[in-house]
Amino acid sequence: MLLLGCLVTSTTAAAATRLAAFGDSLTAGYGLPAGDAFPARLEQALAARGRDVTIANFGVSGDTTAGGLARLDQVLSMRPDGVIVELGANDMLRGQDPETAMANLDAILKRLTGAGIPVLLCGMRSAKNYGADYAAEFDAIYPALAKRYDAALYPFLLDGVTGHPDLTLPDGLHPNARGVGEIVARILPTAEAFVDKLGNTAAARP
Repeated sequence: MLLLGCLVTSTTAAAATRLAAFGDSLTAGYGLPAGDAFPARLEQALAARGRDVTIANFGVSGDTTAGGLARLDQVLSMRPDGVIVELGANDMLRGQDPETAMANLDAILKRLTGAGIPVLLCGMRSAKNYGADYAAEFDAIYPALAKRYDAALYPFLLDGVTGHPDLTLPDGLHPNARGVGEIVARILPTAEAFVDKLGNTAAARP
């Protein structure tokens, strides 16, 4: 007698799109449980919108663009389908020359795009106390690089959070859980478009 009840037809499901979130404390989730960090919350929001995506958290608190460039091989070794790049805030807070941040970010995007990895670049804006000239030079970094490397651009990661004490930790700089929720809600359309452009059909990886 043939036992057919346990016959299983196997199909190969499309693999989830794999993203890497590459940044500083704003990515790492400084002062928050891991589940409230920006990558985890964005992954949840994308799933709720029907996108099969995993986002690995490559955030390191205190990192500058130079620090990011020095550890870029960690991200490349993951072979992600796309990378969310969020760096530069610490360069600005330390008053470093915008040309240096520009050069480091340029090198990061050059290596990522050269490896065929699309980028969603999250911009940062200068604090007002550095003056108008510094702010103009620093703020121009992100749109210029997005254009140069045909990267998706979200102009200011902390849009809607900066200047709102109810959305930040007591330091007034880092978002609290509500603040991360605000960031995710605002960046979600850009992130959705980025994922959809990747095709959401990443090939299975070893």
